[in-house]
Amino acid sequence: MKSYIRGFTTGLFTGAVLGSIVALLYAPEKGGTTRDKLSYKLRTYLDELNIIAKKIRDEKKGMVSEAKQRGTEVVAEAQQRAEDLINEAEELLQAINKANIADISQN
Repeated sequence: MKSYIRGFTTGLFTGAVLGSIVALLYAPEKGGTTRDKLSYKLRTYLDELNIIAKKIRDEKKGMVSEAKQRGTEVVAEAQQRAEDLINEAEELLQAINKANIADISQN
């Protein structure tokens, strides 16, 4: 199965390259004109690709900063909850100590 896929891919690529070469050789325009057109299109595509890459980088930065902000909020919330639990535990310990002192003084 892998050899079939590899053979098919190689054949497809080879056919595309050979077809492109034949098309360029039999093109109705001069080679220089065709190369200029190809060069222009390639530059245009590269410019578009650079614009898209910049947009992706900008979006990534925004996502990272949003994630950092959300992470900071989660950490702050967790710290507040931990402090609340500690305060409740301390209050319970104080109440237990008061109850034990009251029991000892009654005995």
